[in-house]
This record gives sequence, C-alpha cells and structure tokens, in this order.
Amino acid sequence: MSGELTGFTVGVTADRRRDELAALLERRGARVVLAPALRIVPLADDTELRAATRACLDTPPDILMANTGIGMRGWLEAAEGWGLAEPLRAALAQAYIVTRGPKARGAIRAAGLHDEWSPASESCDEVIDHLRQRGVRGQVIAMQLHGERQPECTEALEAAGATVIEVPVYRWAPPADPAPLHRLVDLISGRLVDAVTFTSAPAVSALLRAAGPNADALLEALRSDVLAACVGQVTAAPLRRYGVPVVAPTRARLGALVRTIVDELPPRAISVKVAGHVLTLRGHAAVIDGELRPLAPAPMAVLRALAVAPGRVLSRAALLRTLPRGADEHAVEMAVARLRAGLGTPRVVQTVVKRGYRLPVD
Repeated sequence: MSGELTGFTVGVTADRRRDELAALLERRGARVVLAPALRIVPLADDTELRAATRACLDTPPDILMANTGIGMRGWLEAAEGWGLAEPLRAALAQAYIVTRGPKARGAIRAAGLHDEWSPASESCDEVIDHLRQRGVRGQVIAMQLHGERQPECTEALEAAGATVIEVPVYRWAPPADPAPLHRLVDLISGRLVDAVTFTSAPAVSALLRAAGPNADALLEALRSDVLAACVGQVTAAPLRRYGVPVVAPTRARLGALVRTIVDELPPRAISVKVAGHVLTLRGHAAVIDGELRPLAPAPMAVLRALAVAPGRVLSRAALLRTLPRGADEHAVEMAVARLRAGLGTPRVVQTVVKRGYRLPVD
C-alpha cells in the first residue's frame, strides 16, 4: 500500500482547476469522484459590464474592491476589446485598491496597478470592516463581483454612505451535464465517499439544490461521516451556517487543501487485530496485513459495522440496517460471503450459529 490517502474516496465539486485538484489527490492515493457543481461562463450579454465600465470612467472610483484574479483579468480583457483598457487602467490607478486574496493581487499587479491592502482571512466581511473603519462616506466604490451579486456587502457599504458600482464580469451556471453531481449527492447521502471538496461558496448552494428533497440527508452525512473540506473560510461559511463541521487550510491554496485532507482522513481509519491478522479500514477499502483490499459498498458496510463493535455478535437484522433499503437477510449472507472472498481469508468474519456474525478480535 502506498499513498497517505490510499483507500479513501474524495468528491470534487470544482469545475475550473478540477483536473489539478484531482491529480493532487490521486497522487496521494485517493480515488476521486469528479462532479462539478457549477461552471463559470462569460456574460452572454456584455451590456451590464460595459455600463459598469462606463460608470467607472464617468465617475472614477475612490476605492476598487478586486475580488478575484479571473474576474479582474476578464474585466480588463473586455475593456481592451472595447478600446477602453487604457482609460480604465488610468481611472483605477487613482483608486485605493483592496484585493481579497493573492490571485486578485496578482491580476492587479499584472495590470500595472498598485494594491494597498488585503484581508488576512480573504473574507468580504473583513474588507467591509476595513473600509468602514477607513471611512467611505461620499466615496465611490467599484466592486468587482465574483460569480454572483453580494447584496449584503453592497448594502453595508451604502449604509456607510458610499456609492457602489457593481462590476459583473462572469456568472455561475449549472453544469453542462448534471448527472455526475446527482450521483455525488447519492454517494454523500449513502456515506460512500469519505470527503467532499469545495473551492467556492456557490458550489455549496448548487450541491444542496441538486439534492432537492434529499438535502437534509446530505447535510446529515456531512455533519457526521463525510468530511467537508473547503479551500478557505469564505467557501466554508455557507456550510457552517448549516451546522456542518468544516476543515479549511489557513492559506486558500489547492495544495494546502489537499494537505488538510491528508491530515484529517487517515486518523479516521479503524484498526483491529482479528484472527491473527491486522485489519485496517481506510475509507472504503480494507487493508489486511498491509495489503489493500478494495471492497464493494455492501461488504464494506458490513465490515464497518462489525469493526465498530469488534468482538460483539451482530445479528443479521442489525447488519441488514447497514445495507441499502429493500435488501433482505439473504443480502446480508451474500455480503458476508463477498466480504470473506474480498479479504482473502474467511476466518476474519466468524459465523455465530443462530446469532449472527462477529470479528474474532485477538
């Protein structure tokens, strides 16, 4: 067995950079389920962006909130197409520029502009607090949006006396193929993935919309058995509002996100000594005497139930509750048979006549 995440299954809801994130996880041994929750599409009609650009040229902003790197680059590229890039850069060069993270900062500097401040948390709330403390009454603020409107941020600044120009550069749209996302909903609800990654806050809402009437079951799985891993605190906020415990790296980077998952998942493995063997449950695979043994969902569900109560006899009725609805006691016997075959040693799962099954722990 090799790789810190060998045996674990991780769902990826990102669209942009999903292949990069999947490669980082697979390099550490994880099995990855790709299920983009959203896709970023350019504005089909540039009239709103052009109107916002004109507003910034007519009334140069005192403050620029640059929220994302892709958004700032898209705005300047669109302005280039309209022949307005140089006037726009000149107008923005006079502004007090706040960048919400390193990617936005990189885009600002690549454009030849100078940023003044960034929040440590990369959160919109911290930006708003900073600007209100600095004083915004009577000032014009250009707010580059990232995917969707932020009415709470706009309203907070307007309440403090500012005029806000919202700059819509791109928007979120549903995935072109929704089937992988619906499959991921089922996998999470059935506890058939060990972790789910989120790289944007709107992806959380999109996943819950895809779950529809099963959203409560999905949230319950995320609150208990399935790890929710977010790239940063901004992404984590919607899940925390639903009472979901979230892990997030201190720096919002994909590599840091993967390291956080590596820190969190392996300690969840269950290890027992059974019939002279060392048996470890890593996600949805078993490791017996150091050899990885991938198992189908039903045998794995039975093994997990037995490993959580090592040495105890579990009845067929008790094990039946771990299997999908509609299964019967014959399905339990089939799952046990497949489990023994998958582990390669029948003695690990012991039959107790007329009572059920157990792991004969040493």
